[in-house]
Amino acid sequence: MRLQQIGNSTRALAKRRFLTPAILFAVWVSPAQAWAQTQTWALGPFIRPAGRNPILSPDTTSFYDPMSRRRIGWESGDVFNPAAIMRQGKVIVLYRAEDRSGDAMIGGHTSRIGMAESTDGITMKRRSSPVLFPAEDGQKANEWPGGCEDPRVAVTEEGKYVLLYTQWNRKVPRLAVATSTDLLHWTKQGPAFARAYGGRFAGDATKSASILTTIRNDRQVITKINGKYWMYWGEAHVYAATSTDLVNWEPLVEKDGSLRQLISPRPGYFDSQLTECGPPALLTPKGILLLYNGKNRDDDKRDKKYTANAYCAGQVLFDAKDPTKPIARLDKPFLKPEADFEKSGQYPAGTVFIEGMAWFHKKWFLYYGCADSRVSVVIYDPAVQ
Repeated sequence: MRLQQIGNSTRALAKRRFLTPAILFAVWVSPAQAWAQTQTWALGPFIRPAGRNPILSPDTTSFYDPMSRRRIGWESGDVFNPAAIMRQGKVIVLYRAEDRSGDAMIGGHTSRIGMAESTDGITMKRRSSPVLFPAEDGQKANEWPGGCEDPRVAVTEEGKYVLLYTQWNRKVPRLAVATSTDLLHWTKQGPAFARAYGGRFAGDATKSASILTTIRNDRQVITKINGKYWMYWGEAHVYAATSTDLVNWEPLVEKDGSLRQLISPRPGYFDSQLTECGPPALLTPKGILLLYNGKNRDDDKRDKKYTANAYCAGQVLFDAKDPTKPIARLDKPFLKPEADFEKSGQYPAGTVFIEGMAWFHKKWFLYYGCADSRVSVVIYDPAVQ
């Protein structure tokens, strides 16, 4: 329970003999009630399960790497930035894992995508080998030596899983697509924008994409608007792209050919430096909800209520009839670094980096990376109001 401060403290109020138990009770409100008093469209509140985080940490498990041709500790460095989805009564988490190769700088190791499953959304059982990684295949030039990073996953009503991830060859990051029917065996489809506008964006730096989904028959599935699939994508700004097959995507551009910016950083706010897409976007009765990651600046244009360079999480609502039109946006983050392990590790400025959200047991389980080093979860129960 959260204490809502109204003038004097509750203890002082309780000393007044005229204060009835009913009035005393009214001073206390739950997090859900406090959220509902100010929010009408955003998801929340998301609550950390007491004493359970982080749910995934680095591990010494090794596998045979086809590139170095030796066994390596593929998740011995850091594990973070997870995708999440529900399958056959379990939550499946696909997470980024780094080994200890390369140098110590962020992005200097090799990343692979690992997999863990859970029957309660919190306790994880992980596989011993990654499910997506650099190999001697058609994507080697895009993925080696940096690897496969930052997955986001969604599924069609027919059961086709679509994974959007970053290919990192330590030269140019590229947003790429992989597809699967079981979450274990993936077909790499290559860069998402490779064919758009005659290959115009094929060599550009692109990353971080959130496919549009909705809840249908108690399942979160990929959906269309006006006959097309939609995604939000981008790191510095939020852009959009459409597709007819979920593999080949076409970014939305202005008349002059430049990318169309939908939302951008705001000086003086928690997202003053960048706005980076989070988990799959959600079509709701009130509009299209996009959860995103906002990074704070480190100068006088930052939000001074939060640490310089910290990553916090925000929400923005787009018009359902016009997915490019933002109609509401939170001015404060709904999730920020608080725990010690969210403010230490590879990114000590503090990071809660959201990428995976699963509709599970009629609750929203939101999974996030902690300081680029651990994985945690927060939970929103719509029934608690």
